[in-house]
Amino acid sequence: MHYKKQLAVVAVAAAVGLLATGCSGGGGTSSGPVELSVWTGFTGGDAPGYEQIVKDFNASQKRIKVTMSAEPWDTIQQKLPSAWMTGQGPDIAAPASDPNVIAQYVKTKSVLPITQTGSGDTKINVDDFAPALVDEFTYDKKLYAVPANYATLSLYYNKALFTAAGVTPPTTVAELKEAAKKLTSGGTYGLVLADNNTIQMWPVLQWLEGGDIVDSKNCSVLDSQKGQSSLKPWVDLVVNDKISPVGLTGAEADALFSAGKAAMEINGPWAAPGYKKAGIDLGIVSVPLDSAGKPVTLGSTAPLAISAKSKHPQEAQEFLAYWTGKTAQKKFSLSTGFPSLRTDLADDADLKADPVVSVFSAQVPGSRLYLPQVPNATKVDSDGYVPMIGTLTRGTPLAEGTQSATKTIDDLTGCSAK
Repeated sequence: MHYKKQLAVVAVAAAVGLLATGCSGGGGTSSGPVELSVWTGFTGGDAPGYEQIVKDFNASQKRIKVTMSAEPWDTIQQKLPSAWMTGQGPDIAAPASDPNVIAQYVKTKSVLPITQTGSGDTKINVDDFAPALVDEFTYDKKLYAVPANYATLSLYYNKALFTAAGVTPPTTVAELKEAAKKLTSGGTYGLVLADNNTIQMWPVLQWLEGGDIVDSKNCSVLDSQKGQSSLKPWVDLVVNDKISPVGLTGAEADALFSAGKAAMEINGPWAAPGYKKAGIDLGIVSVPLDSAGKPVTLGSTAPLAISAKSKHPQEAQEFLAYWTGKTAQKKFSLSTGFPSLRTDLADDADLKADPVVSVFSAQVPGSRLYLPQVPNATKVDSDGYVPMIGTLTRGTPLAEGTQSATKTIDDLTGCSAK
């Protein structure tokens, strides 16, 4: 689902063909354009927006031709490491929907530092990006990727179900919990919660209660009093009040909402087209204020990086400059509902007037990245956090589940403060 958290899927055979012929080595001749290949996992409702960036770039000049293909994220993650190590992969790729994965490619020296930064249309305008996005992809003071997008999570709700139950959209965390219980009735779930293969929403629930996953020393705080108390109300709502099925993937949660079997879901802008197509009387509002009355939600991005073995690093950076440029990003936001990754579009009148973009953009100031630059962040999620949520929602005692997850996470991050 979700980013998690999306271009028409090309035939697997075509992707295999790219792999076999060596995309990084592709290029133009003296009489033709330089050819760049791009792999992504953008196969969802926002896919046409990415595809349009490529079309517009190719139409803007004749020196470079970009070909982009898309497959599911898990396929990209299986193919790309070996493809880039052997020089047979694409010139550019979005390696995963998880921004933290770039750390792995930096360690294996599979990605190039990005150097063509600065002002102007032919440079990558990093000073105009949201600062957290630059920090996320910077290692040893070198930038190794640019954001392919920036998304916040909002609260989707089924207007018809709300009207029938006499419920209004929640604005506080207390109202959200009460609405989730009241809307769970007759085979309809109040707040459908995916816990695997999805954009992370459980951290948002913890943040709403004042909790977190790790501290500033990258040590787990899940087993602390605050960590446990931030999980308990939501675990209780799932286990005792049955507001959501247990063990849902992102796609399964989306399917329930699309079928009118769930009143609410926390999701990103990529989900809106599918819900509208399904005929849902759709409402979108900001994630309710946290227990302290402050806005908070997940901010997510997917990285775009250049293969260390690309024969056309300059042209690749030129394409990334276009992708992240002001013109392309405004058009992308208007077509997909994503907030802009650029701070210089924050006050753009057209974006502020768009009913979808405006909701997601309004949450940028309160958005937080998930496990930003935490060592082994991807495995912290897959081996520690996700299994913990799965066991807690199946009835494992809170202390037992959080203590087990804490040990796993501290081992992965190298925490030595305990």
